Amino acid sequence: MATAEDLLATNTLLQPIADALGVSVQVAFAIMIVVSVWSLVWKGLALWKSSKKDHKIWFIILLVVNTVGILEILYIYVFSKMNFKKEKTEKKQEISVKKK
Repeated sequence: MATAEDLLATNTLLQPIADALGVSVQVAFAIMIVVSVWSLVWKGLALWKSSKKDHKIWFIILLVVNTVGILEILYIYVFSKMNFKKEKTEKKQEISVKKK
């Protein structure tokens, strides 16, 4: 159970954010919760997709960089649809055909 001291400490931490946004501490807290959930959902989806496609570099980038879901959304709808392995395979086949 949260004590009055815990609530006061949270209020003190959120007060500068609330003042900067021009809202109450409760609204600032609600905004932080919504943004956190939004970011967590998109990050989870993007990490899941990158692991399924065996995109190790993308997985690391998505895990480390926090862009409030922007990079994750771009990965899901743009970058994950690119087939990087196929392009490499096609180039190797072209080179082997040219040598023959």
